[in-house]
Amino acid sequence: MLGPVNVVLPDGLFVPDIAVLDAAATADDPVACDAEAVLLVVEIVSPSSSGRRTDRLLKPPYYAEAGIEHLWRLELEPVPALIVSELENGRYVERAVAEAGRTTLIEKPFPVEVDPGALVRQGRWRPTRWGRRAWTPALRWPCA
Repeated sequence: MLGPVNVVLPDGLFVPDIAVLDAAATADDPVACDAEAVLLVVEIVSPSSSGRRTDRLLKPPYYAEAGIEHLWRLELEPVPALIVSELENGRYVERAVAEAGRTTLIEKPFPVEVDPGALVRQGRWRPTRWGRRAWTPALRWPCA
């Protein structure tokens, strides 16, 4: 498992929350890869209003333009849900919604059973630079 990976898109570099890559793509450069090597991107929707807008509306068209076939979006509020989307005719089409408390089999890009509620455990409030407090969920992602 690698750390954050820069995905090279036509309009610049993006760093998805989670990226599943072709293993050969990281052999030469474990920090950056071309979009063609990306099998799946996962965005974990930020609780801030600007983060929600970025994760839901701004990033998907860039991923679609780059031809990334699969996009999953993990919504944390009001309860965890995983929205599974697949690229079709240049845009993402929702294929499944995995809900907390129920295991859902997702077939593509690889078979995996997931319960979004099991991915998220109780988080914590943390101070920010500006003296406010922000909610930080603790995530557990099943890895093979």
